Amino acid sequence: MKSVTLQLETLTCPSCIQKIEGALKGLDGIDPESVKVMFNSSKAKVNYDEEKVSIEKIEKSISRLGYKIEKSKV
Repeated sequence: MKSVTLQLETLTCPSCIQKIEGALKGLDGIDPESVKVMFNSSKAKVNYDEEKVSIEKIEKSISRLGYKIEKSKV
């Protein structure tokens, strides 16, 4: 398992957290227990299996919801 921290654009409402967490937990290869979105810092942290899911796929699942990813750090 690898861990990634995604810096998102500024989150404007607490319901954003639920949307992003739901999208990430739905991806194959993501450890659902590790998904954490932090409202104040606008970051998402997740543990993932790089053989099942790529950083690009993780980013795309968030982008599809309308949130911009500013940077990713593995």
